[in-house]
Amino acid sequence: MKSLYPFPGLLLVVVLLFPVGNSFAQTSYHHISDKGLYRFMDELAALHIIDLATVVKPYSRQQIADFLEEANEKRDGLSPSRQAQLDYYLKEFMLERWQLKTSRGQLYQKDTSLSVHLFSPEVTYHDSLFSFLFRPVYGYRNFSGGNKDFWVTYGGAEVITSVGDNWGVYASLRDNYQPGQRLAQPSYYTQEPGGNYKGLTGGGEGGEYSEMRGGITYTWDWGSIGLVKDHVQWGDAQNGSNIFSGRTPSFPMVKLHVSPVKWLEFDYHHGWLVSQAVDSLRSFFPSNGRSRTVQRTKYIAANMFTFKPFKRFHLAIGNSIVYGDMDVQPVYLIPFAFYKSSVHSTHWGSSFQNNAMYLNISSRQIKHLHLYATYFIDEFSVRRVGDPNRHNFTSFKGGASVTGWPVDELFMGLEYTRSNPIAFLHDEPTTSFRSNRYNLGHYLEDNAEEYYGTLRWYPISTLQVGVSYVHARKGNYYEYIRGQRDPRIDELPVLDDIVWENKSLSFEAVYNPLPQLRLYASYTLSNIHGYDADGMTGQEYLDKFTAPYLHGSNNILEVGFGMGF
Repeated sequence: MKSLYPFPGLLLVVVLLFPVGNSFAQTSYHHISDKGLYRFMDELAALHIIDLATVVKPYSRQQIADFLEEANEKRDGLSPSRQAQLDYYLKEFMLERWQLKTSRGQLYQKDTSLSVHLFSPEVTYHDSLFSFLFRPVYGYRNFSGGNKDFWVTYGGAEVITSVGDNWGVYASLRDNYQPGQRLAQPSYYTQEPGGNYKGLTGGGEGGEYSEMRGGITYTWDWGSIGLVKDHVQWGDAQNGSNIFSGRTPSFPMVKLHVSPVKWLEFDYHHGWLVSQAVDSLRSFFPSNGRSRTVQRTKYIAANMFTFKPFKRFHLAIGNSIVYGDMDVQPVYLIPFAFYKSSVHSTHWGSSFQNNAMYLNISSRQIKHLHLYATYFIDEFSVRRVGDPNRHNFTSFKGGASVTGWPVDELFMGLEYTRSNPIAFLHDEPTTSFRSNRYNLGHYLEDNAEEYYGTLRWYPISTLQVGVSYVHARKGNYYEYIRGQRDPRIDELPVLDDIVWENKSLSFEAVYNPLPQLRLYASYTLSNIHGYDADGMTGQEYLDKFTAPYLHGSNNILEVGFGMGF
């Protein structure tokens, strides 16, 4: 009989955490691909307009709306262009503010409950019990100047609803069509979101994939819980988080967020990952007819405690476990547990688990200045500390940014990332730090470092122009081999031979003429190469880690538009 373990555990969480009283808001998550909005929230926090913990993303739409309302009350402290950005986002989140949007593109309005718009297209409705937003989603990108000119598109629709004071439901469906090139693959070192590609209908070099996100949530005045399928991003960063990057295809999870006091926030999720490892005992391979493959099970539990001991100073600590080849374990449905300790009893004598711990420090105590650091610990031993020949399996990211100083409309940022060999890696597909074979952590994975700098300027209205530079290097490509000797796995050289390198200078402009509509263009001078090492040629490394259109030295122009996220 199939185990019902998840349900008693989830019921226990609900019974313990759901309050008896009423609430005042609902939770629908705003996707992390809206980089402009998330950057704006970071900048509002740096300007001391709001006090926001930025380590765990995505934020709920209601949370964003509340912070925008707070910023609107302090708008005199913002420059003219940031006031224009604020007005732009206030229009996007009008439904969460119990208002209907009005614009020149409005086709129909009935009292204060129903509104239909053409620019940007959407239908909204709200009354005392029910609210509803529907809109199409579409985007187009054209690439030229690389090894091949091509274009990609995405299209679909999204719905955001709430029922009563507590329940929220949201859904987003889009098809991604990439006929010329696949922008992401599990082995590519890129910030492009990953997808579970299938071949193009009718054949061709590229691919296409569908992404369905959404969930149902219950919210009360100091927390929320939900069953969602979405992306998560943990860790302060300017160019890719190194706890959870959010690059994998979305996966289903039970998600919990609580803030019972002002000085503490807590986040947890238990997710069902995709191992893409075939369970040969449960699969069928008939000599005649189609085979049926069954994947081996794989799960993740992760938590993060964010403490706020001082105003605008946040200390976040957490841990995670990836486990598989078994039923859901009740101990990992305990949100606040330290999972490494539970392993000693739950998985005694087996290797069906993979633990990690992490620390994130963020300080915005000095107005305009944001300092942050993230430390990801895959495996740690005190005996390795101070030994020049051994290292722990860790990843470090540190950065600083300055907002609105010395010029009001300016943003400047610097960041450094370094990951030791074997960080993020594991030796079994059902316990690896991956889903759909995409790494959950930093996009460069292990034995790598990156220098990143950016400068953004907001000259007028919602127009943003910027320049950024990245220098990323990948050392020897290692496999996780348990029990390896000569050298031991913790003695593998760090950045000894460089097998892949990326030096790219990018110029970018983004303009938002209407809510949910953005126009953008970028020009990138990229220099991406592979180098011979360990019996592989530079071209083999380049093919493995980089999309073909980026091979070598290129000047790439990208133009496009997007409607929805």
